[in-house]
Amino acid sequence: MSETQLIRCPSCGVTNRVPLDKVERGLTPVCGRCKTRIHVALSPVTVTDATFAAEVERWPLPVVVDVWASWCGPCRMIAPTIEELASEMAGRVRFAKLNADENPAISARYNVRSLPTLLVLRGGREIDRIVGALPKSEILRRVERATA
Repeated sequence: MSETQLIRCPSCGVTNRVPLDKVERGLTPVCGRCKTRIHVALSPVTVTDATFAAEVERWPLPVVVDVWASWCGPCRMIAPTIEELASEMAGRVRFAKLNADENPAISARYNVRSLPTLLVLRGGREIDRIVGALPKSEILRRVERATA
């Protein structure tokens, strides 16, 4: 039996059971009620200043934005944790990565002063901010609390 993920439809709100092995093979699930395509990201999506509005602000689910830089050691330390959480929380929370050096407008807009910074957003509004390389359990706890 393949592992399944319960994913809420962004259009009608019904919870759908999605087999992750089919998603990994490239198939796109659809809602059982309204037939809307359900986007399931098993890894973080890369966002830029230009794509931030479409990929984060208008996204129907909460989004955790990992603001990082290539020279940042702690950013590289938590990268595997962010990958794991993106896969584990697929369909409930979207994870995105924003390179602070290449995208200064969004970094300035959200007043990011330290790296790594995880911005927990809903509808473009910040509902929590996690600064520093915290353990996976703490990041998970904070994200679940903020998105409950």
